[in-house]
Amino acid sequence: MNNLCADIGYNSLNKYGEELCGDHVDVVEHSENSMVIVLADGLGSGVKASILSTLTSKIISTMMAAGMSIEDCVSTIAQTLPVCSVRGVAYSTFTIIHIVNGTEAELIQYDNPKVIMLRDGENVDYPSEMIDIAGKKIYKSKVRILEGDIFIAFSDGAPHAGIGVTLNLGWKRENIIEFVKSFAHVGFTAKTLTTMLLDECYSLYGGKPGDDTTVCTIKIRKREPMNLLIGPPSDPGDCGRMMSLFFSKEGKHIVCGGTTSNIASEYLHTPLRTKLDYFDNDIPPTAELEGVDLVTEGVITINRVLSYAQDYLKDNESYKIWSCKKDGASLIARMLFEEATDINFFVGMAVNPAHQNPKLPINFSIKMRLVDQLGECLKKMGKKIKVSYF
Repeated sequence: MNNLCADIGYNSLNKYGEELCGDHVDVVEHSENSMVIVLADGLGSGVKASILSTLTSKIISTMMAAGMSIEDCVSTIAQTLPVCSVRGVAYSTFTIIHIVNGTEAELIQYDNPKVIMLRDGENVDYPSEMIDIAGKKIYKSKVRILEGDIFIAFSDGAPHAGIGVTLNLGWKRENIIEFVKSFAHVGFTAKTLTTMLLDECYSLYGGKPGDDTTVCTIKIRKREPMNLLIGPPSDPGDCGRMMSLFFSKEGKHIVCGGTTSNIASEYLHTPLRTKLDYFDNDIPPTAELEGVDLVTEGVITINRVLSYAQDYLKDNESYKIWSCKKDGASLIARMLFEEATDINFFVGMAVNPAHQNPKLPINFSIKMRLVDQLGECLKKMGKKIKVSYF
């Protein structure tokens, strides 16, 4: 097993005036380093398209993750989904990207725009083999993956962007490639690349998308462990054990909370240097401690990180805030969202007396809930999460 993993980010624009999106993306882990990503595009828009694209992606991702062949998956889809009586075409098209053992990407495409692959910032024309399954022409490719490879799958709403509005013939595939190439080398996450591509589609549509538009970006990267410690242990006698386990972990270390950072300072026998710089009036300043990559305040800071994480999973609008600010919450967001792939939480269960003031909207259960909710958000981002309580 190698040290590569897939950073996945996807989002959609609904057709103007529609409540539901007719496209759907499903991601299912097959094993430690294998996963199946399916982007399905339902015919038309609205409720019917949404139901059928969801059904298509669910069936394919579940079957492939269970080890079934693409032939069996497509045959099942062909027998399950109806064909439009008016147009004589299938109700849902699909793109499958199967990451196998962190070494190979298998691309299976049916009537969706061809997946874009970038390597070292340049477009790769990967070979495709056409196979006929249940009367459907399926294009199948296998590519050895390398660190930094980027795969971009999208529904036909992307190349249709701008037709009759800002462009005569839409946003052609070669134009999309040039657009992505212009910033692919910068090091953005898959989610940010997706957001930038969808923002451009939205702009080309003049703010009124003429079709459901979905983008799913997959970026191959090395695993990056990260460790976050918040709160002292319930038993003061466990401080040494908690700190020993925390600092023995590979990767960067983040310490959150005043009491917690003081315990870390004592353990490391190094002074804690507080700062007075307020980069955000609502977020307490950070501190410095040799041997720790970032020291911040606890609950208030983590609450802001949680709000950024929840937005990241939706429209990623707050990216323009946390991507460049220097307050503790923004720094943690960049480390967890953009750098980390595997995150270890070390959570102290001690009740902080300062949080028991009835005038403060903070208590022990809220702190635990913040950590749980942040962990769930990070899992949805594709991070591997482990939480240890003390």
